[in-house]
Amino acid sequence: MKEAKCHKISTLCGLLYTICLCVVLGLSVRRGEDEQGMKDSGDVSKAVEYVSAAVEGEAPKIAITFDDGPSRQCTGRLLDGLKERGVKATFFLIGKNAKENPDLVRRLDEEGHLIGNHTYNHVEITRLSDEEAKKELMDTDEVISQITGKHVEYMRPPFGQWQDNLEKELNVMPVMWSIDPLDWTTKNVDEIVNKVVTEAGENDIILLHDCYDSSVDAALRIVDILMKKGYEFVTADELIMD
Repeated sequence: MKEAKCHKISTLCGLLYTICLCVVLGLSVRRGEDEQGMKDSGDVSKAVEYVSAAVEGEAPKIAITFDDGPSRQCTGRLLDGLKERGVKATFFLIGKNAKENPDLVRRLDEEGHLIGNHTYNHVEITRLSDEEAKKELMDTDEVISQITGKHVEYMRPPFGQWQDNLEKELNVMPVMWSIDPLDWTTKNVDEIVNKVVTEAGENDIILLHDCYDSSVDAALRIVDILMKKGYEFVTADELIMD
């Protein structure tokens, strides 16, 4: 009991120190805003968010999501890394890719990741008629449900373009993102990692792709860095439902 009490006191002292540090940093930011801009202010805000979550006894939550898979070349390696770290992610699958890789779809489901719909052919559905758009989503759902036995409740529209009326007709919920490092434009892993970890905050949804080796390497490094900072990785539905 004595050791447990000492541990609690030590934890509270650490939190109080961190809160004081945030206050000091906040004052420093206000003095130097003209020179530093608003970036430091954002950093302090994220630190305060983290401390608030710690005081409440909960780790700040964040979601990492992947579009355009599954990829025969990359998805398996990504799943190996996530499993090793005990992390669950969200995967928005292209229907034709899912059809070609049923074993990977099955593994996603069995290992507890959230599977979402990303249309059958990766098309901008706002450029299609309602019937064509529905077919893109329904065909993908059929492929996935035949493999997993479960219908897909969440979707991410390619290019972020969505038709609200389809949400009601198809009973699917769109899931967007708050951090996009544009990983598909570069093979520079350091650049991708830096863009994400410098922006990351509580309840953010990170957008990456599991069809590039560089994105897989970056994703696993991002997970390692943010876990060390105390973040808990959850599937995107947990953030939406909260």
